[in-house]
Amino acid sequence: MTTTTTAVLVPLLPFLGAAAGLLLGRRAPGFVRPLAVLPVLAAAVLAVVVACRQGGGEPLDAATRLTPTGSVPIDLALHLDGFAVLVAVLVGVVATCVQLYSTAYLRDDPRYPSYAALVSLFTSAMLLVVYSGDLMVLLVGWEIMGICSYFLVGHYWETEAARSASLKAFLVTKLGDVPFLIGTLALAADAGTFRINGILSAVAAGSIGHPTLIALLLLAGVAGKSAQFPLHTWLPDAMAGPTPVSALIHAATMVAAGVYFVARLLPLFTASPAALVVLAVMAAVTMIGSALAALAQDDIKRVLAYSTVGQLGYMTGALAVGDRDAAVFHLITHGAFKALLFLGAGVIIHAAGTNSLGAMARMGGLAKRIPDAYWTMTVALLALAAIPPFSGFFSKEAVLGAAEHATGADAHGIPHAAGWTVLVAGLLTALLTAAYATRLWLRAFHGKGPEAPDHGRQPPVMNAVLWVLFLPTLGLGLAAWKLPGFFDGRSLTPTLTTSVLGTGCALVGGLLTYAAWRHTAPLATRAPLGAVAADPDAAPYVSEEETIASHVAAYGHIAGAHDVADPGRLLLGPLHRHAVAGFHLDAVYSQFFVRPVRAAARLVRFLDREVVDAYVSGAGTAPRLLGAAVRRAQTGNVQTYLSALLAGSVVLAVAAVLVATGA
Repeated sequence: MTTTTTAVLVPLLPFLGAAAGLLLGRRAPGFVRPLAVLPVLAAAVLAVVVACRQGGGEPLDAATRLTPTGSVPIDLALHLDGFAVLVAVLVGVVATCVQLYSTAYLRDDPRYPSYAALVSLFTSAMLLVVYSGDLMVLLVGWEIMGICSYFLVGHYWETEAARSASLKAFLVTKLGDVPFLIGTLALAADAGTFRINGILSAVAAGSIGHPTLIALLLLAGVAGKSAQFPLHTWLPDAMAGPTPVSALIHAATMVAAGVYFVARLLPLFTASPAALVVLAVMAAVTMIGSALAALAQDDIKRVLAYSTVGQLGYMTGALAVGDRDAAVFHLITHGAFKALLFLGAGVIIHAAGTNSLGAMARMGGLAKRIPDAYWTMTVALLALAAIPPFSGFFSKEAVLGAAEHATGADAHGIPHAAGWTVLVAGLLTALLTAAYATRLWLRAFHGKGPEAPDHGRQPPVMNAVLWVLFLPTLGLGLAAWKLPGFFDGRSLTPTLTTSVLGTGCALVGGLLTYAAWRHTAPLATRAPLGAVAADPDAAPYVSEEETIASHVAAYGHIAGAHDVADPGRLLLGPLHRHAVAGFHLDAVYSQFFVRPVRAAARLVRFLDREVVDAYVSGAGTAPRLLGAAVRRAQTGNVQTYLSALLAGSVVLAVAAVLVATGA
């Protein structure tokens, strides 16, 4: 089988598995789990085969004309280079782990067949984005992911949080997709093709008439899909979906798509220094703001969600300084340790019976009860904090090294302002990242108080998946010496300056948080907080659904809790109340966008009902009144009819005489 045929099967198999799962889910429930796992597993294996065959050599392109359009043609095209094949491996591996984990996590869920099919479709759409060589075909996968996220985030549709989160995710990402589509069409019009190779050739030849405008339009879609400021607000709320869905969205699909898209079209963005500065500022604000918000969250999954937003900021920061090697390297390592963190969080939520870090801080013995999650998540949090020698250290240092290089005189075509912005924001975020990672670890695993209620043993497959993801989390950083052969050839090895600065900032952040925790931890035993859900005989998803539904009632806020024992409250001081609310961006959007739109909708409804409908109703009322008047004359009395006829004849005769005499 040729490499091209193998690559075609990679997105096709999960799609076929999704279709079969939807068709057979209720008729043959015994086939649901095999149809969920095996096609995605086969796609992951084939993605590895494609990566080995491509081997970092010359890109492989294959295309067939999909349809004539009368202007710019659309091709069903594959483009396999080192970036595409490695990202596809990441998607396949993470999706396989999510499907395996879900077989136990949602084992008794009556909606599992549709859930599993949507996860497979989600995976297929992302693989289509990764392998596509044509922007319109890429856009198909891009939009399918948006639809899948709507249904998956709203899986627990009985809860208000899930319903509103799914709608918010859909609307916010669509808000970015509108300018993204306009930018895509404008780009194709200038380049004369939707083929990515043709577009890059046009950029190199200077044939793109408005690169800054097009780049900014495309960045709007990237900000929505990859949850970058100011369109990042949907991602923390999306934690109302099942934990495996969170792992898939954050680690290997949807949010990674925007970063990957910019990496594929990076020459277009580097052709516009203004677009790079905008991208750098967007990355810096995203990194720092999300890290501060993560330090204030009480929901363990919202901490990880804001963490994802910040790590995506590192990736877009690397792209802003013109280094897509570092960006994709961090995308790959982040995909491994973030999937592990979310799936480990699912184990914690099941064992603790709550998603509240404040409640976990008042439990003892949680680390001993779930040793697999404890050890694997410890390493994953070290990787997140960029502590050597774990994978996150190498990829984050590659980003900081690229930013440092962009501040020098030999950074051709990259604005120095972009380099300094990303470097300073990256170092500050390194400190904050270590702080919230340490806070999560201490509060989740080292609580003070009585032991948590017994929720039963964790399913073995869930723990097994954690150890599978543990391996790349631990050792993927060593690929820094091998990946340049797959990428553009830039060095990804850590530099001394940024390694010392970055690691130093991380250590300072971790030590400060530990000191604050030592100061506040004794307060946990004096101030009871929250509630837990104990379901020892139920599937893990039951505890999660109950905690999501009851979080506001138990803790007073969807994101935070009034917890005097929280070290984040001590570290942030008066900034805490703003950080816990995401710096009130949702309130700003509600005031300046949602309320005016609703007011306009009410005005349109009023005009439609009172004005437009009035004309329509009036058009029917006049004939009805006329008919009523005529109906009164129809009495059925012959004498009345004759009298009326005679009277009419007299009137006509008089009128005729008057006309004849000229009166």
